[in-house]
Amino acid sequence: MEKTNIKPLRRGHNEGNIRQRTDGRWEVRLSAGIDYKTGKPKRTSTCCNTRQEAIAILQKQAHEVRTKGWRDPMGVTLEEWYEHWLDTYVKNSVKQSTYLSYKGYLKKHFACISKIKLKALDAGTLQELYTFKYEEEDLSPKTLRNMNMALHKCLAQAVKEDLLTTNVSEAVVLPRAERPEIEVLTNEQQREVVKASYRHRYGVFVRLALCTGLRSGELMGLQWGDIDLVAGTLQVRRTLNRLHKYEENPEGNKTEIVLSSPKTKNSRRMIPLTRGAVEDLKRWRAVQQHDKQAAGASYKDDGFVLATETGKYFEKKMLSKYYERILNDAGVGHFTFHALRHTFATRALEHGMDYKTLSALLGHYSVSFTMDTYVHCLDERKRNEIAKMDDLYDIPVDLPIDGTTYPVLCRPADDGCTLYVPDFPNLEVNAPTMQEALMKVKERILGRMRLYIHPPVPSKQEKIVVPDTCFLMLVNVA
Repeated sequence: MEKTNIKPLRRGHNEGNIRQRTDGRWEVRLSAGIDYKTGKPKRTSTCCNTRQEAIAILQKQAHEVRTKGWRDPMGVTLEEWYEHWLDTYVKNSVKQSTYLSYKGYLKKHFACISKIKLKALDAGTLQELYTFKYEEEDLSPKTLRNMNMALHKCLAQAVKEDLLTTNVSEAVVLPRAERPEIEVLTNEQQREVVKASYRHRYGVFVRLALCTGLRSGELMGLQWGDIDLVAGTLQVRRTLNRLHKYEENPEGNKTEIVLSSPKTKNSRRMIPLTRGAVEDLKRWRAVQQHDKQAAGASYKDDGFVLATETGKYFEKKMLSKYYERILNDAGVGHFTFHALRHTFATRALEHGMDYKTLSALLGHYSVSFTMDTYVHCLDERKRNEIAKMDDLYDIPVDLPIDGTTYPVLCRPADDGCTLYVPDFPNLEVNAPTMQEALMKVKERILGRMRLYIHPPVPSKQEKIVVPDTCFLMLVNVA
């Protein structure tokens, strides 16, 4: 076949080219990044029958390469960049639950703006979206802040890579979140729950949560290797939760059990155990040994402290079910499992534990967060500490014998007289006669005296300045 005299269609650096092969067909060649195994450039080669077909293939493949490598900042959409950011920068740097929550924001809440070009996204559009979500869909301020935090991180990376010049998520104004009221069992409710817990197989874990403040995921992830019954200590090293899988599979399970390290460094902590908790755990270990012997080969020992009769780990639904049974038995109404953690913290503060120690036991990221969360306990402590200072100000005053005789200034006039009492500011009486004025001023002084634990000491006569229009008199109000 005679080769046509057409030069190869060449493009810019790494944008590929088209050439006609000796067999008459057209070949599209394109550089598609780096092969990190060999260190050499990746190259693609595609054949077709016509030049027009080749041009269309080259344009399509070049666009895909540019989009994947973000070399086309004018064309990439918010959705494309967000997904790239998730897979490249987030997936391997945060916990699975965090990754899935970020991914969920894109699918559930940012979907309506996901096709906007990244360069075209503006603060006004974001503000309108957040306002709609807040007012029409009743999203909480906390959810909105979490959404914007994820988007801020996403756009911040785009700024770093020169895809954007500014991060528009910084310009939005979000509604203020009201501090949620935390659930705390009263002392009486706590006693009833503890009493009821002894009538249930898994009641030991309600008591353990009440004396350690463990989160449900931390409790379910606890293994016997984390507990030293001799030293009386418990190590929080992992959490157990059921989460959505990274990649959804329509034909299989969408969720999986995930054992992961605690969310923050402070969450990995040691908690001393009370003597009662140590004895509880010793008895529970004996129960597990009995379960193991009874189940025989069907017992699967994965070392979990909270386990079924066959050794299987507990899931949150199972824990909640048994916990609700104990609450119903105790007759205290509904409380979330997390209320046990709040109750532990409240009782600790009521018994004089300092906030720094409590913060470490709870695994909070800062002492200030602990203080903000349990501000109700802080208020109670303020009252108690102020009450201790009563003696500082409860100073007895020895009033003189004539302590109920006060000097009074009298200003006579043609239509009556006016009386002033220097020891009671703004106490002034007007009357047509002196007798009526004296009766009124006595009543007014007695009324003022009832406002004081210790009424003012009468001023000495020689220290009172008497105006020319007045004269001084003494009034006994006893």
